[in-house]
Amino acid sequence: MQLYFSRSSVASTVGIALEEAGLAFEAVKVDFANAAQTKEPYTRLNPKARVPTLVHDGKTLTEAGALLEYIADLAPEAGLRPTDPVEKARMREAMFYFASTMHVNHAHRQRGARWASLESSFEDMRNKVAENMAGCCAFVSDHMLRGPFVLGAQFSLADIYLYVICTWLQDDGVDLDDFPKIQDFMKMMETRASVQAVQERGMM
Repeated sequence: MQLYFSRSSVASTVGIALEEAGLAFEAVKVDFANAAQTKEPYTRLNPKARVPTLVHDGKTLTEAGALLEYIADLAPEAGLRPTDPVEKARMREAMFYFASTMHVNHAHRQRGARWASLESSFEDMRNKVAENMAGCCAFVSDHMLRGPFVLGAQFSLADIYLYVICTWLQDDGVDLDDFPKIQDFMKMMETRASVQAVQERGMM
């Protein structure tokens, strides 16, 4: 199993999930500094020119949320996903929010060319990132962290996704002192062996 990643990207979620599941994998760094993600041979694996990409048993899979669910299916004994339908839906509700709202808000800081062409537009987007991400943090604190974890007492895939996004907040200009619940959540996540292993691999 090979996981293609760039440092501090959303691909770290997949590495953490693989560690939680006890699944062996090779972490393969994609050199974004040299735009390796936009060139062959990487684009033959993932023509979207993004990470993560997972290669397993001759099959290539992409998109962080899909890969997290795939890992939960490979290792159900790891308990990365609840069995109760309502709790499972709540987990996915959080993950979809992280992917479609928080991650997109963060991307406006460095990836403005995805949405606009003028440098003035890029600057405007960058200037809005701290406000937007702080708004997301307020929503997460008030409505999503139902306990130490997103699902209350139960750890799940949603916590992995939230943790990785939270590692971007300082660079996004968010003052974490305003969000003690998120600070506590991050400190707790950083005690997990899976997070420490991914950090030791140089993925974060």
